[in-house]
Amino acid sequence: MHQLIRDYFVPAFDLKTLHDSAVIDNLPPGKLAVTTDSYVISPYFFPGGDIGLLSVCGTVNDLAMAGARPLYLTAGFIIEEGFPFDDLKRILSSMQKVSEEIGVSIITGDTKVVEKGKGDGIFINTAGFGVIEEGIDISPLNIRPGDKVIVSGSIGNHGISVMAERNGISFEPRLLSDVRPLHGLVGAMLRETNNIHVMRDPTRGGLATTLKELASASGLCIHINEDSIAVRPGVRGACDLLGLDPFYVANEGILVAFVDGNDAERLVEAMKKTEAGKDAAVIGEVVETPAQTVLLKTNIGGIRILDMLSGEQLPRIC
Repeated sequence: MHQLIRDYFVPAFDLKTLHDSAVIDNLPPGKLAVTTDSYVISPYFFPGGDIGLLSVCGTVNDLAMAGARPLYLTAGFIIEEGFPFDDLKRILSSMQKVSEEIGVSIITGDTKVVEKGKGDGIFINTAGFGVIEEGIDISPLNIRPGDKVIVSGSIGNHGISVMAERNGISFEPRLLSDVRPLHGLVGAMLRETNNIHVMRDPTRGGLATTLKELASASGLCIHINEDSIAVRPGVRGACDLLGLDPFYVANEGILVAFVDGNDAERLVEAMKKTEAGKDAAVIGEVVETPAQTVLLKTNIGGIRILDMLSGEQLPRIC
């Protein structure tokens, strides 16, 4: 274990000392945001990313959805006996590269090796710490009638790409996961306006489940338009073929934002100037009734109720 940590984790994360805790000093002023998540995705390499990239981006994005600037991460690894060292190097390299791009430091962690057949390759847990600056207040309780709903990009890319890789299905053009960090996009949004009432990244359960959660938390109704929601042709075709609903498929590189109606259009224009938000669009608005409901106006002019996902369409997706 000592050799494993010394030869792989210490150089990957540039750990200066090995101690039971990392000590953080000189934190910038503001409120501290903390989050943690575990990643058990199968397969751990998929088109557009891997479990290492996902573990960093997923936790950084959770911080960003609170309006926090990410600063530090911890990383815990559960590795199955017999796991290839080359695969471990590749995963650690992904984590190192994206952490440097984001500007966060992985400052402490833990490693456990379990018996063959007990761990399905590798599981990763990451915790993140960030700072929320003065004047930023992002919460489902801030949602108001008249708010506009913005989505930063097309939906369903992550879940369908992982499903295709898992089952040996190929599509032309190849479907890639949208996994990426969103802190830069959020920073651009907050520089444009502080009237962002809430943000979420629609991961497990997809866009529909995220919207339903926010409708329930706010006690209001969310009207969205199917015509305004981008779904790539390959994703739509795969969903039609497999009997899946893209509104419930996991995403890892888009966000949903509820903003003051007066700020929506200029915020979308600011988002479109970034790579992560180039396909941003207003997809709906908040009204008072019927309470705690999400209503989708379909392409053919009908109205469909979107509820919580029951069970999981695609397990082990993140």
